[in-house]
Amino acid sequence: MGRLVCASAVCGPLAAFSAGYRSWLAARGYAPRTIGDRMRDFNALSRWLECEGLAVELLTPERVEEFSAARRGAGCSRRSARGARLAVGFLREGGLVPTVSAVMVAEGPLEELLAGYWRYLARERGLAESTICRYERVARLFLGDHELGGELVLQRLSAADVSGFLARECPKRTVSGARDLVAELRPLLRYLHVAGLISLPLRWAVPGVADLRDRSLPRGLEPATVAKLLRSCDRRRTVGRRDYALLLVMVRLGLRVGEVAALQLDDLDWRAGEMLIHGKGNRQDRLPMPVDVGEALVGYLRRRQTIDCRRAFLTARAPAGPLSASAIKAVVRAACVRAGVAPVGAHRLRHTAATQMLRAGASLPEIAQVLRHRKLETTAIYAKVDREALLGLARPWLGGAA
Repeated sequence: MGRLVCASAVCGPLAAFSAGYRSWLAARGYAPRTIGDRMRDFNALSRWLECEGLAVELLTPERVEEFSAARRGAGCSRRSARGARLAVGFLREGGLVPTVSAVMVAEGPLEELLAGYWRYLARERGLAESTICRYERVARLFLGDHELGGELVLQRLSAADVSGFLARECPKRTVSGARDLVAELRPLLRYLHVAGLISLPLRWAVPGVADLRDRSLPRGLEPATVAKLLRSCDRRRTVGRRDYALLLVMVRLGLRVGEVAALQLDDLDWRAGEMLIHGKGNRQDRLPMPVDVGEALVGYLRRRQTIDCRRAFLTARAPAGPLSASAIKAVVRAACVRAGVAPVGAHRLRHTAATQMLRAGASLPEIAQVLRHRKLETTAIYAKVDREALLGLARPWLGGAA
């Protein structure tokens, strides 16, 4: 006989929210036993607030750490601290405690400048929040070199300072990482000039990174390897059906991980047999839904958790929610391990889709349309893998036998 879960009453300032918290946990796929554990954590947090004389709205991240430290000091497990952070997430969603961004008040010149830079990227450039976060990290790294005694010293910023920063940071990164660093530094220098914080347009002082992409062949997976990856998904289980559909979408349509993560239930037009893809730069495109992809999606969606979330792919464990781009990359890596093949990045599946279309006789403009490349030059790299067509261009060797 399983253990009975007894819901203990919640005392203290959080008592009024206990019923809502229980429903919130259930809606996110938590098992009844786990809900009972989380409710006990909720009660412990409420009693601690009462003992400290704190109102609910004062439950900042710092206070949560104080509570966690107190629980550890009392010999409680780390799970209790995780339960407290989960409770704060519930309270934050309901507007009962301030969000992290509201708690983080812009203090000092650096934070004020970054706050203005954030507004510029969001309002003037129209960038997505995830992109802005990457730009902000580079800005903080660069501006940290010019903060002395709590003050920013930007008036004498020169091209030599920009070059010195890149010379120090680029060797720490891969070629693609250095390319991203350069691309994310230019908008900051543009903003500093537009805002009048520097007199020279130093974005022109940022050099390009040597592009080695055209010196190698795009590396798509062989059909046998793709078959192994798909067979590794146990479709008797919901998570196996999810992984199978996810991998098939990437292999057949060449979607990026961010596009797979952003796929919504409303984007699947079953009557027209099409999918709406939310791509880079807020671009939206409609692609035909292959029959095998549609069947894989139906097989997963029939077993998918029933929660208030319109994203197509959800996490397998509670709290149930949308899969992130990093989680999708982890799904690809796990499939490689199960299949016993060399680990590959998720973007290799996009290359695989392109090479398969090329082998099937598709033209480069047709491949560009499926991959949603803005320039045909980007798709032209796949011409290198068409060895049959390249053989016709090869001139005969005039020398003797080697």
